[in-house]
Formats: sequence, C-alpha cells, structure tokens
Amino acid sequence: MAKRKVCVVITARPSYSRIKTALQGIKDHPDLELQLVVAASALLDRYGSATAYIEKDGFIPVSKVFMVLEGENPTAMAKTTGIGVMELATVFYNLNPDVVVTVADRFETMATAVAASYMNIPLAHVQGGEVTGNIDEKVRHAVTKLADIHLVASESAKTRVIRMGENPAKVFNVGCPSIDLADQVLKSPAFDFDPFIKYSGVGADNIDLKKGYVVVLQHPVTTEYGSARKDIEETLYAIKDLDVPAFWFWPNVDAGADGTSNGIRTFREKEKPKHIYFFKNFEPNDFLRLIYHSSCLIGNSSVGVRESSYLGVPTVNIGSRQAGRDRGHNIIDVDYNRADIEKAIRHQMSHGLYTSDHVYGGGNAGQKIAEVLATAELTFDKKLAY
Repeated sequence: MAKRKVCVVITARPSYSRIKTALQGIKDHPDLELQLVVAASALLDRYGSATAYIEKDGFIPVSKVFMVLEGENPTAMAKTTGIGVMELATVFYNLNPDVVVTVADRFETMATAVAASYMNIPLAHVQGGEVTGNIDEKVRHAVTKLADIHLVASESAKTRVIRMGENPAKVFNVGCPSIDLADQVLKSPAFDFDPFIKYSGVGADNIDLKKGYVVVLQHPVTTEYGSARKDIEETLYAIKDLDVPAFWFWPNVDAGADGTSNGIRTFREKEKPKHIYFFKNFEPNDFLRLIYHSSCLIGNSSVGVRESSYLGVPTVNIGSRQAGRDRGHNIIDVDYNRADIEKAIRHQMSHGLYTSDHVYGGGNAGQKIAEVLATAELTFDKKLAY
C-alpha cells in the first residue's frame, strides 16, 4: 500500500515549535511520507528565519513560499493571505498530497486552509478549539470550519470544536507538540550554550547572568493595532526600572509589528539600557532551556501559557492576546501599566518555579498526531453534526 503523503505548512517561527515533534513522528511513521512546505515569515531573516533551524533538525522543505507583503498593518495581512492562497494552490497542485496539515491560528494559516479546501484536499488542523484575544480567534475558528480532521490540544478545546458542529469522530485530543519539547527540556535541562556567542543579537556586552535574568516576548495585538507602540513602551520601562538582566525577543510579523519594533528601537537608542539584550530567534529547545532557567517570562506569547505551564516557569501575561486560553497556575495577568507589570514581575521572581501543569498534554503529542494522520478516514466533504 502506498504511503499517505502528508503536506505540513509552516508559516512562522513559533509554528515550528508547535509542530516539530509531529514532523518527526510523520517522518518516522512507516505509512506516511512527509512533504514539508515552509512559507511566509518563517523564511524571513528579519523575523528570525526558522528555515536554518528546520533544516538543521533534518527536515528538508520540498517547497518554499515567499508571500509576506511589506507593511505590517491589517491591509498587508489581508493581502498576504491572498498571495498565500494563490501560491499554495500551485504548491498543492504539484505535490498532490493526500492530506494537508495547517498549524494553529496565525493569519497565514487561513491561506493554507482555503487553498486545500477549494482543491478538495483533506485538511487537518492542529490546535483548534481554543479561546484567545486578537484576530487569532476568528482565524482559528474559521480554519476549524474548513478542516476535516481536528488535532486539538486539550479536552476543553475538543468540547468547543464539537459544539461548533464538527463530527466527534473527527476530533482527536492529542495534546500540544510544543509540550513534547518542554518534556525533553525537563529530562535534559542543562543550559549548555552561550546565547551571546551562538545567537549574536544586539545589546550591552557586559551582562552578568549569575544573579538571574528574565525573558521578554511581546507581540502586537492586531485588534488593538493603533496602540502597539504605547503598549510596548509600558513593558520596556517596567524592565528598565526592574534593572535585572533581560533577554528580549523581536515580535512576529503581525499588524502593529512596526509600532512594536519602532518602540523597541527608539527606547534602545534613547535609554541605552545596560541590562537588556535583544535577539531575533532561538532554536526551540534552546529557547525553552533559556526560559526554564529564567526568573520570569514576560509578555503575551502563548509560550507563557503552554510550555511555561508544563515547565512551571513564572509568567507575567500582559494584555488581551491570550485572554481566555486554558492555563496553569504559573501566570499573573496584568494590563499595559508599567507599575503593575514591574510589581507582578517582582512577585513572580520571588516565587520560583511552579508545579508542572499538564493542561496541554504530557509529552507524546507528535506520535499521536502521526498515528491519527496514518489511520483516520480522509474525507473533504462535511456537514454540521447535530
């Protein structure tokens, strides 16, 4: 029997960590053939190109799709999605996959879902059924309605997908593949690399990490597009007043990223901070080791909710981007107010590691996803289930 051809589309740097162990599971499965497509901001160096890390891990893309329109505003996001539909349709035509896998809820995933659906290719969606703020909420649920196989990460997500009218037999709680990586870090937690040498970055050259450090990763909220610069400034000055070594990572290519990036650059030039170092990207396991050994993770990335809940990393979640998402006990939520942010960080730094929560699975999601893709019935026509 011929192997099922599974086409996985990765469109952004965080999507790689969300699917890495599933890629390995698909690659190793005797009944599956992996077709990896890397697209959008995952190809762009200014957003911490993930391609080098993907290839270093042994995953060779069969196609690369450049589709990001310059602008970092809502119009550019919409046009990027349109370009993606056209480009990915050609890729799918040439590859002729048996099933396409789209990851999570970034706006580029909509292009994957639309192209596959109109071409009558069964679509599998990873991490549907979750609740958050941002445009991601609309995208996630729209992709759920286009998808034929639902690979959700929690029981509450499974319940929501079924309540949306999806066939329960097509909804599988496999856990989150990024938790697989967090589990690997717990089993091998050594911080055995020099981040300044391995990843370069920009900042002062005399940062001393012996007394601890924090990690900051804050993205713009597309539904609050106009306030991106003001929002990031509150966090920047909270970290300045904290006066603790900080690793700061650049934002994703969302509407408002220009405001966030400009706010960071202006702050860096004006304040010349001696305790903040800025990076574009780390390899997934290195990033998780970095946050595991940190005193606190700060910002609005889903890593604070997913991987950090499993690792027990104290997290300060700022604003509405992760509002409503299932979470562990490791998080303090605050608004965009520098005094509140600093107060929450100091509390979390004094707390230390939390007990591990298994909200998003226990570390074997990649294998479960591969098995579902190998055995599930592949269909592309659907009706509401009542």
